[in-house]
Amino acid sequence: MCPNNQSGSTDEPCSITYPREIHVQKTLMKNCVTLACASSCPTADLHTSYRFYGKTHFKYCSYRNQAVTVFNSPPDSLSCAIQGNEELHSAEVCIKHETCTHENYVSRRICALEGSSVNISIKYYDSEQRFILSKLWYKIKTGDPTKYNVIHDTDRVKYYDNVNDHYILTIHNLQKNDSAGYMFQVHKYYQRRKEPGFPRVTLVVTGLRVNFNPSAEVTEGQRVTLICSTSCPLTDDTNYIWYLNGRPLTLPETQNKHLVLDPVSMEHAGNYSCTVKTQDMISSEETLTVKPLEKPILIMNALKLTFVLLFSSAVFLFNVRIR
Repeated sequence: MCPNNQSGSTDEPCSITYPREIHVQKTLMKNCVTLACASSCPTADLHTSYRFYGKTHFKYCSYRNQAVTVFNSPPDSLSCAIQGNEELHSAEVCIKHETCTHENYVSRRICALEGSSVNISIKYYDSEQRFILSKLWYKIKTGDPTKYNVIHDTDRVKYYDNVNDHYILTIHNLQKNDSAGYMFQVHKYYQRRKEPGFPRVTLVVTGLRVNFNPSAEVTEGQRVTLICSTSCPLTDDTNYIWYLNGRPLTLPETQNKHLVLDPVSMEHAGNYSCTVKTQDMISSEETLTVKPLEKPILIMNALKLTFVLLFSSAVFLFNVRIR
């Protein structure tokens, strides 16, 4: 994800979050397979370290930073991650066959509003369906993959099993403690159950908050920007509704997370809140205080205007007399 090109709800520089893709290419010598891990962000350079993952242990012919060359009997599929961001894997790529067992999550990072619903989805294909014993979703504590628990089906949490090779975990009425890592895992008869390890999907549940720039206390005539902030970027096409003293504001253009008051007047003072058009959740109210211009400043501005007018008139008369 490169948020510098987004109109999301947070402003941050482009940073590496997960690899964009893996290029698979067979070499001419020894019939090896070369995989290159490429990031979607330009901040990745020669000093960036990558890691490669297979469902079984594999030996490689050579390893060079973001590329690995494996022998002609590699695991069915491989994925990669950037060191330091191992919880965010790339999509898995089949090595030997196009129909290998592989799993790819629809979204690796999800930002959702408190009180809304979210779908965490994985496309999973398994060439050994007959050996599957169970399919489980895990919730994993962010930053600590050793702390996890199996997610059970409840009124708020639902499983949807094998919908066109997609397995979906739906969580309704999201709460702040739903912010965590999530992972889907298949257990087979002939395999020992293993710990889930790093989460494959990161879910961040956020609220809404009104912020003021430059501050919540301004003077008449200044420019002030109100921001409907979240702790993570929402989707680009998010529409917002702004409220002043509990009443929705009628604005001519499509409302977004920024509300610009330029110049601000005494009529703009009051309690502001915001909400996302498709959700019921509304932020808490924040107060904008607008101070009137002080009389000395008004007098000074009037004197400046008078001086400019008189000077312009004098210059005009002088030019007329010269002619």
